[in-house]
Amino acid sequence: MRHDAARPAGAIQSLSFLLDLPRRSAPGIESMSAPASTTTNGATLLIVDDDARARKKLRQIFGDAGYRVFEADDAPSARRLLSEETCDLVVLDLEMPDVDGLALCRLLRAQLATSNLPVIVFSASDDENRKVEAFAAGADDYITKPSTPGELLSRINSHLKAAQREWELIGSNRELRFLADLGRGLLRALELDQLVRRVAGSTYEGTGSVLCAAFVDLREGARAGCVFDREGSAEDVSPLHLDRLHVWLSDPTATVPILLSEREKFFLRDQVHRVEYAAPLRFGGRTKGALIVAFDDLEDCGETECRLVDAAAQQAALAAHISSLYLTARDASASLAKEVDERTAEAETQRRFIEAIIDSLPLSLYAIDRDYRIVAWNRNRELGELGVARGLVIGKNIFEILTRQKREVLEREISQVFETGEIERVEQETTTANGEVKHWLISKFPMWAGADDEVSHVITVGEDITLRVEANRAVARAEKLAAVGRLAAGVVHEINNPLATISACAEALQSRLQEGAFDGSPALDDVREYLGLIRGEAFRCKSITNGLLDFSRTRTVEHASVNLQDVVSSAARLLSHQQGGVAIEIQVETPDDLAPVSGDASQLQQAVIALAANAIDAMPDGGVLAICTRNQDGNVLIEVRDTGVGIPPENLGRIFEPFFTTKEVGHGTGLGLAVCYGILTEHGGTLDVQSTVGAGTTFTITLPAINQQRER
Repeated sequence: MRHDAARPAGAIQSLSFLLDLPRRSAPGIESMSAPASTTTNGATLLIVDDDARARKKLRQIFGDAGYRVFEADDAPSARRLLSEETCDLVVLDLEMPDVDGLALCRLLRAQLATSNLPVIVFSASDDENRKVEAFAAGADDYITKPSTPGELLSRINSHLKAAQREWELIGSNRELRFLADLGRGLLRALELDQLVRRVAGSTYEGTGSVLCAAFVDLREGARAGCVFDREGSAEDVSPLHLDRLHVWLSDPTATVPILLSEREKFFLRDQVHRVEYAAPLRFGGRTKGALIVAFDDLEDCGETECRLVDAAAQQAALAAHISSLYLTARDASASLAKEVDERTAEAETQRRFIEAIIDSLPLSLYAIDRDYRIVAWNRNRELGELGVARGLVIGKNIFEILTRQKREVLEREISQVFETGEIERVEQETTTANGEVKHWLISKFPMWAGADDEVSHVITVGEDITLRVEANRAVARAEKLAAVGRLAAGVVHEINNPLATISACAEALQSRLQEGAFDGSPALDDVREYLGLIRGEAFRCKSITNGLLDFSRTRTVEHASVNLQDVVSSAARLLSHQQGGVAIEIQVETPDDLAPVSGDASQLQQAVIALAANAIDAMPDGGVLAICTRNQDGNVLIEVRDTGVGIPPENLGRIFEPFFTTKEVGHGTGLGLAVCYGILTEHGGTLDVQSTVGAGTTFTITLPAINQQRER
């Protein structure tokens, strides 16, 4: 079977392949009888005429012109010859018995294999209608008998050249379509296994080969192979002689395709095919693989097939290079992504750790940017009476959140930090809903987050310094009380002697007055009145000096186990007889498991009575006096609560000062709470107060329990 270079592989050779012997053709490629040669000389002609003399004459003319000639005397014979031999042109007589030339022409045009075969009608009739019928049946030309050999050969040669050009155009279109389809497929084949599958499959179909293998080895640990054979595709390299292939590809001279016809040199494991065409995949001076195509016969591997394989190999080499770049980029991207993930995880861990540190600090912290938007808000800012959840404040304006503070004051403080870059500190005092006073140290720190010298953020830290303030005040109060005590001791010593003399003289005069020594005196009534005043005021001064003496005297505490339940109950009984007619309800709450304390029962009772007496004085219109005890964290607490007028905030810090009193003159010395404070201090306890004007006051005594004291 002849197969010239101009004929694409897989094209149908003659009518017989359509009528009796079907053959696989390349998808999308039109099938037709291919020209027998690349020139008009040597073309194969078929003469169909029932006139033997006419056939002989035409045979002689065509033979002398160098054409190969076949003859048929009727349509069935013509069909049989076309199924057995290749043919480039048919010369057809219209007038034939049984099946005339028009019917045969229609039959040729109806068959796919001969639909484009040139047909010249040769007839003795010059009738115009006859010509129209011939052309309608599919004839390419109409020659009237008789015709000169020159005209006949000229027309035949012209039609052969046109058919040759048409076939060459079909072949070129076929190659272009093959390359375009392969190129589009390779654009989507970035993975090596996709690449070799597309190249091997497209080349297998496009060349009409019996075997096709694509193999790529990037020498970077990435390689892939695929083989298409008569049964389908195999996505492995087992059908390949890899040892032979590696030897060839590693040869520096293996830069051009090779045609193999010796079986011991074949790259594909197959016992049927007789020829292989192998093209290296080269790009940038490097061999990246090979494309191998096998054919059953040497004539099947024509020039067209070789061009297709070479073009496919070039595209595959480019695609392999792109794939190598893709794999390198993908690996680099994966490595970079992994590193980014690791760095991101580290940064996130560090961020959470820093946030945990900030949230663990016993401070309230927030930060704002230059637009006064909140960018940080720690855990302590979420807690407490004024706490707001972090998710509700981030990104909002600080003045929308801190509405209890005066905006102009807060804005002035923040702006000053932004402008000067200096730390600003201020102490604030707040009162909770239950009357508890809190002291805060508010510090505003500048922060530079950018490359310039401009303050980018202000961090505000609020520290609860209530304990520190109270401790400082307690120290100051203790120092003041100690100083007053030393002064009182000296004053008492100096005043008691004159007071004793004044009292003695007043008593002597009072005795003489009673004896009648001044009877008859016109000023007797005045003397009696003045002596009463002198004696009363002297005794009042004596009580004050005794109070000062009690305040300044160092008490000796005889430590013993004290049941505070008995102390409180006894104090309540005494107070119930000293209400002075005021409607005071006394409530006592003491648990049975109250822990004992170490101290002097009488002094502790004195302290409780002093606090309770003050509470009664604070309820001139009556009320409730509650004395409650309880255990708490190793201590014993005594709370003395009243429902009286309360203590104004400006007086809370002074109530333990000696001589400070809000009572009327003559109704108190201002030493009761100071003495009470001293008693509890000497017992290792504390005395705290909380008060709300109009609602009442609570004094809390805290004493260490005996068990807790032993543990210390």
